[in-house]
Amino acid sequence: MPQSSTQASEPSSVDKVTSPADGLQAKVATSPTTTHSSLNASLSPATRLKFRLQNTNELVVCPGVYDGLSARIAMSVGFQTMYMTGAGSTASKLGMAGLGIASRNDMVSNADMIANLNPHHHELIADMDTGYGVPPLPPTKSPASLTGPITVTQTVSQYIRANVAAFHIEDQVLTKRCGHLGGKRVVSNDVYLSRIRAARHAIDQAQSDIQLIARTDANQQHGYDECMVRLKAARDLGADVGLLEGFKSKEEARRCVEELKPWPLLLNIVENGHSPLITVEEAREMGFRIMIFSFAGLAPAYMAMKEAYEKLHEHGITGIQGSGVGPKTLFEVCGLQEAVELDEAAGGEDYKSNDLQKS
Repeated sequence: MPQSSTQASEPSSVDKVTSPADGLQAKVATSPTTTHSSLNASLSPATRLKFRLQNTNELVVCPGVYDGLSARIAMSVGFQTMYMTGAGSTASKLGMAGLGIASRNDMVSNADMIANLNPHHHELIADMDTGYGVPPLPPTKSPASLTGPITVTQTVSQYIRANVAAFHIEDQVLTKRCGHLGGKRVVSNDVYLSRIRAARHAIDQAQSDIQLIARTDANQQHGYDECMVRLKAARDLGADVGLLEGFKSKEEARRCVEELKPWPLLLNIVENGHSPLITVEEAREMGFRIMIFSFAGLAPAYMAMKEAYEKLHEHGITGIQGSGVGPKTLFEVCGLQEAVELDEAAGGEDYKSNDLQKS
């Protein structure tokens, strides 16, 4: 609630509220019986995630998802927060490698679908790459190096409308590549910070709790010290979380947390990638606040499908028979029971049938 400049008394904690997450903090402070889980359904995914980062010491562990089925499976085994991987989305939607090929429309539509499968109880962190697209440029500027501020603000606004809880935006050139490939190039620090400013502006204009994660890929090209310069500057501009992509050692990861604390940091784990494998327990002990396993869905899916397809190609069978996994099993993961109950409750006599539930 805005305060008059002539008011002498100190505003109450409720009067100081500037976002739903701040309001939740005040409510919890004055209502000892209120729990986080009991408030979930009434809050946006972004507000819930912001509250967890600001008011708990929890390490938020997120499996990588890339389509509706992978997200449904992650939710079914108990994950509250998921991470939409850009490389996985590009491979799944476009059948292409992670070389900056996916467009803003590709990523927004995928994030929108995943984030809204069950937004009252789950949160989605999404890859935003460089912010996408480039506006008209002066002749002296390289189209490969810039993503214009206006483009970034438009992208952030679309992610907000899609119900995304958090996103990371990075400092690679527009013709970027997966963070665990060689040959990455980054833009200047000035250009990178212009992206952070634009993202922060869009969030503030929308009065949103979506969490801005500032990612730097500069370690490969410029080294650790330059990463620190960039992350500290992004933090000072209002980024909510930091992400140094491509740690070269566990010691480097630990050092990063120590140098930037208490600012929350995200750790990206890609098995068989360019960085050392750090376990959930190790990350928690180091002090990371978010941990994403970008290929946790994509790599196992590839291995399982490849094995089944090879059996079909070579032996004429898939090997699925006898597994117990059939259409009904998959549909139940994808909300079959909820859909049937809705049909029966709202659809009248024509929909009061148990046929869909028969094996």
